[in-house]
Amino acid sequence: MKVMIAGGGTGGHLFPGLALAEEFKRRDAGTEIVFVGTEQGIEAKIIPREGYPIRFLRAEGFVGRSFMKKMTAAVKTAASLLDAGKILRAVLPDIVIGVGGYASGALVLTASFRSVPTLIHEQNSVPGATNRILGRFVDRVCVTYQESMSAFPMEKTFLTGNPIRLKIMKGDRDSACRLFSLDKNLFTVFIFGGSSGAGSINRTMVNALNHLKDLREQIQFLHQTGDKDFQDIRDAYRKAGVKGTVAPFIYQMAEAYAAADVVISRAGATTLAELTALGKPAILVPYPHAAGRHQEFNAMKLRDMGAAQVVFDHEMSGEVMARQIRELYGDAQGRREMQRASRGLGTPEACSKIVDIAMNLLKNTVAGRKRT
Repeated sequence: MKVMIAGGGTGGHLFPGLALAEEFKRRDAGTEIVFVGTEQGIEAKIIPREGYPIRFLRAEGFVGRSFMKKMTAAVKTAASLLDAGKILRAVLPDIVIGVGGYASGALVLTASFRSVPTLIHEQNSVPGATNRILGRFVDRVCVTYQESMSAFPMEKTFLTGNPIRLKIMKGDRDSACRLFSLDKNLFTVFIFGGSSGAGSINRTMVNALNHLKDLREQIQFLHQTGDKDFQDIRDAYRKAGVKGTVAPFIYQMAEAYAAADVVISRAGATTLAELTALGKPAILVPYPHAAGRHQEFNAMKLRDMGAAQVVFDHEMSGEVMARQIRELYGDAQGRREMQRASRGLGTPEACSKIVDIAMNLLKNTVAGRKRT
């Protein structure tokens, strides 16, 4: 069986695809997985490292770009339809799964027009434009949140949750602290702004260190900065005399979560799926320019359920973040309550549900072809 998984651009779209790939391989080691993305997306770096083949097409996003860049993106979108046709003819997949991001649109749509079984997964509470369009053509739609079901045809839409990789659940604090050179006895704050980092969070945390000097012997940090800010942020930690490890990118996310007592992050759907599956107390800083404000809605859902604290980007300052960290550090009972609420929202079984739906779709397709 050949499974093609299309999407990427950011880790939030890519890692659910990797989770599905692992579940397909777990069920049948002979399954052939092929990813499709862009050369500019994070998938170009991550997928070869994971050992899967990847094909590239030309595509760019439209949201938040200048007029000229939108025109360039439109040309590349047209080119991506040609690329998609070539890829499908070369690979001949049995099923195509779109996991979001602009790389998925052309391939899933072309596969649908060629009568290849298709499935998409919508990760956010507010569906993106690409998936809203694809939902009219694909065979199955899987969604993370109840709120997004009304955006798709009900007869082919399933509430599954957001798939996460099984290895995320298997981190060990002792080995994690050894890996990141952390003290296992110290309260640990894990900070990351997404696969490329987040400049506003990075800068704010540098300022926050100045408000936490009295806790330098009790608190340590693990901070993923992205490539751009890495050197400056590392120097800032050294200057402040704060314990911790700063890295441009962390591949070993299971270990990073295992080391963390509190997580500070954006509110992308994949990050929230991981946090809730693990029950990690979190301070969420929604990305303010996310399409449809979906990160704000994602974060507020967790806040309303008692599973996280939320600081909006325009409210963020070093003093505010330091106060949030200090409160969580000093309130062990509050952290335990947040853990329980977070786990109550987690859907660690999402990956299995989506692959079940995909396999049933394939069986029904084969049966239908035999009847005709």
